[in-house]
Amino acid sequence: MSPSTSPASTCHNCHTDAPGNFCSACGQSTVLHVPSAREFLHEFVAHYVALEGKLWRTLALLLFRPGALTNEYIAGRRVRYVEPLRVYLTFSILFFAILKFGSPDLFLTVHSQQPQASAHAPSQTPENNAPDMQVSILGQTPTLPHQWQDFQQLPVAGKQKLIRESFFHYAPYAMFGLMPLFALFLKILYLGSGRRYGEHFLFALHTNAFAFITMALMTVIPVDIVRLALGAWLLGYLPWAMWRVYPSGKLATVCRWLVLMAAYALAMSLAIVACIATGVMLRH
Repeated sequence: MSPSTSPASTCHNCHTDAPGNFCSACGQSTVLHVPSAREFLHEFVAHYVALEGKLWRTLALLLFRPGALTNEYIAGRRVRYVEPLRVYLTFSILFFAILKFGSPDLFLTVHSQQPQASAHAPSQTPENNAPDMQVSILGQTPTLPHQWQDFQQLPVAGKQKLIRESFFHYAPYAMFGLMPLFALFLKILYLGSGRRYGEHFLFALHTNAFAFITMALMTVIPVDIVRLALGAWLLGYLPWAMWRVYPSGKLATVCRWLVLMAAYALAMSLAIVACIATGVMLRH
């Protein structure tokens, strides 16, 4: 072997004697060389995208067996699947990227509440013709800060652009920030079950990752029957997963699911409003 591909007798990472091809202390390879572009690509695919079996096994359970992936992780069978946090982050980023670049007019419309000028109506001066635009998702408040007044002065296109940019800038962070709250709701709903908070958080990551995958597919597939089927599966997935992970009666599971959805929908709505308001207030 050439010097660049010969195993070193001492590990370059932890300086432990390593006569073989791998260090027994830290596991690093003792055969060091400058990696090629192909090796960089293989490392990215294997470790970040995890296409070497892990991703497909994870997706199979996540998509078609509600709650099974969470039960596998709790049971200790973890190395064969992609880590829960990586699953959530990957599909969260994928969903928001698809939503941003694939459906530019999917949400948040800005409308004018100013009546159309009549041909016989008296003309208004600029001082009296104050903008009467408002964003339907935010509404109006009695006392508006300076930034909000500036926002009200923007044309419709400017408002739409600012709302859109604010949403996509802050919403991914807000949605991830809601995961502990989702887990807290589950903790409260299943008091006395013996489940630890970490198990609820694990369940939150898996179920929300599934929701991101499903909504991404609904966004990119322009077939009504497929979107209808995906929507029905999205609706029924969570109570089914709850029933499998938290064994209880079906009626009790449905009741808990309804309470969970009501609480989470309220929290998510407030988070989205906060994202847009933050973008408006920080525009300067």
